[in-house]
Amino acid sequence: MSDSARIVIIGGGVGGASVAYHLTRLGERDVVLLERDELTSGSTFHSAGLVGQLRADPTLTRMNQYSVELYRTLDAGWTECGGIKLASTPERMAEIRRQIGWARTFGLPLEEISVAEAVELFPLMNPEGVVGAAYLPTDGQIDPSRLCYELAAKARQGGARIRTRTRVLGLDVTGGRVTRVRTDQGDIDCEIVVNCGGMFAAELGRMAGVRIPIVPMSHQYVVTEGFHEHTGLPTLRDPDLLVYYRQEVSGLVMGGYERTCAPWTADRTSYDAIPADFNGRLLAEDWPRLEEISDNSRIRVPAMGDVGIRKLINGPEAFTPDNEFCLGETEVGGFYVAAGFCAHGIAGAGGIGKVMAEWIVEGEPSMDVWHMDIRRFGRQYRSPSYTLARAVENYETYYDIRYPGDERSAGRPLRVSPVYGWHAAHGAVFGEKAGWERVNHYERNAEGADGQRPRGWAGRNFSPAIAAEHRATRSAAGLFDESSFAKIEVTGPDAASLLEWVCDNRVAREVGAVTYTQALNRRGGIECDFTVTRRAEREFLIVTGTAFGSHDLGWLRKQARLRGADVRVADVTGQYACFGLWGPRARDILSTLTPDPLEFPFLTSRELTVGDVPVLALRVTFVGELGWELYCSSEYGLALWQALWRAGEPQGMLAGGYKAIDSLRLEKGYRVWGADLGPETTPYEAGLGFCVKRDKDFLGKDALDPHPARRLRCLTLGDPAAVALGNEPVRIDGQVVARVTSGGYGHTVASSIAYAYLEAEPGTKVEVEVEGAWVAGSVVSDPLYDPAGERLR
Repeated sequence: MSDSARIVIIGGGVGGASVAYHLTRLGERDVVLLERDELTSGSTFHSAGLVGQLRADPTLTRMNQYSVELYRTLDAGWTECGGIKLASTPERMAEIRRQIGWARTFGLPLEEISVAEAVELFPLMNPEGVVGAAYLPTDGQIDPSRLCYELAAKARQGGARIRTRTRVLGLDVTGGRVTRVRTDQGDIDCEIVVNCGGMFAAELGRMAGVRIPIVPMSHQYVVTEGFHEHTGLPTLRDPDLLVYYRQEVSGLVMGGYERTCAPWTADRTSYDAIPADFNGRLLAEDWPRLEEISDNSRIRVPAMGDVGIRKLINGPEAFTPDNEFCLGETEVGGFYVAAGFCAHGIAGAGGIGKVMAEWIVEGEPSMDVWHMDIRRFGRQYRSPSYTLARAVENYETYYDIRYPGDERSAGRPLRVSPVYGWHAAHGAVFGEKAGWERVNHYERNAEGADGQRPRGWAGRNFSPAIAAEHRATRSAAGLFDESSFAKIEVTGPDAASLLEWVCDNRVAREVGAVTYTQALNRRGGIECDFTVTRRAEREFLIVTGTAFGSHDLGWLRKQARLRGADVRVADVTGQYACFGLWGPRARDILSTLTPDPLEFPFLTSRELTVGDVPVLALRVTFVGELGWELYCSSEYGLALWQALWRAGEPQGMLAGGYKAIDSLRLEKGYRVWGADLGPETTPYEAGLGFCVKRDKDFLGKDALDPHPARRLRCLTLGDPAAVALGNEPVRIDGQVVARVTSGGYGHTVASSIAYAYLEAEPGTKVEVEVEGAWVAGSVVSDPLYDPAGERLR
């Protein structure tokens, strides 16, 4: 074996083969793919082979679309038979209609069909109880093993070397970078390692000291004997019955997601421990666990009650705790992962290979893959029990309807604010983000309150308390616990120069200055969106969103490593409590608690004493009102909150939650990363050009166009009860031109608000599809609330 290679891929399944093929397409020739046994011998050989394209995540949908485009060109048994999704309940039909709207924004020909049309396409089905259906003619199925071998063959043609029966024994890491792969056939020095190990990915990660939160799950399906003469049957999914079908010659493949799943080898106290000789093997048949799905399958396809079963396939599949892929560069430089395909890796394999190859060669992905980025998993996923609980819950609810505001329950509570007990005692309704328990609203604030309840999905988790907390913040004051906000310290001799390079705004200003800024990739896309406070000459505090702390931390550390900066980048989230006090009476309330002057300017910070607590006060807001974010060491958190509550309650202040913050920020036009902002949008497109300082050098500067064709525009809908939530199509003059990035109801402006990237000016008439109905609206100037910013000061 060659003793060196620029890139080593570990894993000869469809993921590894796709990455190797796409790397060679980008000109990489020094690529070695290692497989412990034979190609496909992990999970690929027993995959069911369904290829569905539409997903709730826009990026994953585009990746799956690319997969189909690629599979059409390969000799791998691609069958473009189409796919049907059934609704056996009115609630499911509402979900399908939302998905049809999403599909329009991607150019997918998903259409609603009648029950009779579904029967015509799939004559084996029993239509009893079916409410409606959708059909996507470009979905299909493929032979997973042929696909893997075809991709591997093309990778070889492009110059990649493939070594089977080569077991990885260890990974060497030097100076924070992977440098060598040790195998039973010799060692390979390398610059980059791509972990495509499937269910073995977590074990491979541990060799480099990296936690990859993947749980192998037993996943079953049956292959029937031949019993029909139909050809070209589409795939059929009935999520209300937990089942799916596809044609297999003159029989069917039937599988699903049972309510009582079976993790394999992992438990609450230990990581996965896959036997060393588990290659090309299946698990023992588990007919009792298939019983629920088997019974359901006969409801929709009655012939399943009589047909013979040729075989039961029980194979382990790698699942993540949130049913999204696990992709990207880990905290170890040059060590990438592409695993955790959650039983839909065949559908995604083409897109996965393309995205990963671009990521490796160009240093960043071409798409916004945050929902799949390994950096989304916080340190709590080092826990076997937490990872297992989340993975099991997600598997067992795989086909459940995901309503807006629905919350997971597994592994909770875990990360809590110092004020958690107070919140619970005062009627808080909690949500969870990144393991943190966060107040959505206080149900006691609903008493006597009224508010516009949105129709349909948007109204399912609505409470009048949200409107009450919103209005109190506008009229008096609101007190919000933001302790979950991620906090990152950047310190050291090169702290200022590093942040000046990373940020588009000027952040190395006077001590005490607070700067709102973005960090861009080399394409000018927004990788991070946060505030930077200069605490001292060599010390900066960055505050970012709860869910983005690990992402932003990883991005900053990578830039520091690439520049050789002498800095320390540290996550200090848990060290500080943070409370937002905002509203026209905020200064009156705070002045009763501190002897220090409060007349310091917007976007500056001061050290104060509030009650008996030493506090760092930042004059910033995310709701568009006068106020502060107040930071204190966590042990003081409860005392500070109680002091603020006692001072503010007599003045009409309410404690509020994140649902009110969201409606307040929508009115003010504040953007949210991961929805309105992301790696594929620039500051100028997002309306954040005021942050860009062209008189300095920064990453991504040369890629920026100050005059983009499209911009993030605010839309107001004519029907206030029709509320968009994200991904809904937007059309102008009957043509779909964009999708909604975020939306909600503004309780002050009394309007349904949405945002979308459009090539349109204020005054343009638009329509937004909300749950199957087109709602008229207009592009308006934003912000809708206090456009002059007078209330901030």
